Amino acid sequence: MNSKFLRLSFFAAILSFMVSCTAEDSASLQETSETLPIVLNYDYSPVELETMALINNYRVSLGLNALEKINHISHKSEEHDNYMIANNVVNHNDFEARSTNIKKVLNAKNVSENIAYNYNSAKGAFDAWLKSEGHKQNIEGDFTHFGLSIRENPANGKKYYTNIFVKI
Repeated sequence: MNSKFLRLSFFAAILSFMVSCTAEDSASLQETSETLPIVLNYDYSPVELETMALINNYRVSLGLNALEKINHISHKSEEHDNYMIANNVVNHNDFEARSTNIKKVLNAKNVSENIAYNYNSAKGAFDAWLKSEGHKQNIEGDFTHFGLSIRENPANGKKYYTNIFVKI
């Protein structure tokens, strides 16, 4: 009798463990299969709007389509500016994560990025991008949408620019 009780208790414990693991696993699967949130609001500064206008005016002057701004892309750009400021770096670190997020959230086919640092004006950053072959290719690329963020490091007043181009 004691042996039967022990086996029954052991079986109940295993069953309880399996049920609780299954519930947790199901929750994890639901979290990863849910769609990622899209950022709908972004407040553009005058210099961000000016930079976007410079890019679009240049594209149109070449016979290319003007790019439509998407707030979610500008938010991802802002996150990268904040990362660069916090870490006192100028780089494309974690571009793959930004690109993957944009591809998943917006169903984008292609994503590219330009960054700039320490330009006091929209025109200064834009002109520097045009002088760099890779950055110029992004500006002239086969894209449909874009986002942009310009943030100033409060410690030194230097500006960080992140411009992401997307084809949807």
